[in-house]
Amino acid sequence: MSIFSRSEGAPKTTRTPEDTQPSPKAETPRPDGSPAAGAPGERKTTGPRVALKRLDAFYGETKAVKDVELTFEPNTVTALIGPSGCGKSTLVRCINRMHEEIPHARAEGEVLLEDRDLYGDDVDVVAVRRAVGMVFQKPNPFPTMSIFDNVAAGMRLTGGRGHDLRQRVERSLRGAGLWEEVKDRLDTPGMGLSGGQQQRLCIARTVAVEPQVILMDEPCSALDPIATLKIEELIEELKTRYTIIIVTHNMQQAARVADTTAFMLSGELVEHAPTDTIFTNPSDERTEQYVTGKFG
Repeated sequence: MSIFSRSEGAPKTTRTPEDTQPSPKAETPRPDGSPAAGAPGERKTTGPRVALKRLDAFYGETKAVKDVELTFEPNTVTALIGPSGCGKSTLVRCINRMHEEIPHARAEGEVLLEDRDLYGDDVDVVAVRRAVGMVFQKPNPFPTMSIFDNVAAGMRLTGGRGHDLRQRVERSLRGAGLWEEVKDRLDTPGMGLSGGQQQRLCIARTVAVEPQVILMDEPCSALDPIATLKIEELIEELKTRYTIIIVTHNMQQAARVADTTAFMLSGELVEHAPTDTIFTNPSDERTEQYVTGKFG
């Protein structure tokens, strides 16, 4: 299923709800519709660049994200930080077009996956959300499904079955650092896992459909420190294959996992720089005040 179903004309700059890197599987096309390279089972080694161009996001007449210009480089982890209500989660939801699912919400500007506008004319929204996977704040396994079926659900929608399906489920669980813990109980309910295991199960479900970008909206906020550490170690491994964007309120977590950090305030991007710079020598006084706990 291609993201661009008809033309590749000029990007659309106002929207309402109305050649990236190859995927690791041969059946997953590039966003322009051309076949992916490589044999089935081949894993990609490079994630795509994601660029936001003059991105605005609205809830009705309220502008929650204001004229953001921001680039996420391939195979990096970028942390989005800022006080509650500053637009971090809204910005992330714009990247995979979930923002428009909210009544009266809309976005303006461009979201580019490499050089392809994900909001362009005749874009397949389902394919966008397959290319740009998302892990939410609260673990959300499908409650009536087994561990195996939770991971396999998305693959079955795209025709996966039989031996290949079993291999991909195992590979996804291994990739999420969960295989050794669940390999003997794959037919038991996913909801029976601990909170940290459930979150890793959701990550396995996300990577199973072989996205190119992974969005994480406070993925550790509901987890204990040990489970958080496992997720952070997993993020470090996943960035070798994906471009990762993580929303976090935890300054220590941003410092541990992120290559670059972007600070948002009142819907605006204040500063984006290497994480060490943000925390030790920011260029904007507001950034320094936030990371040192003077507000927020």
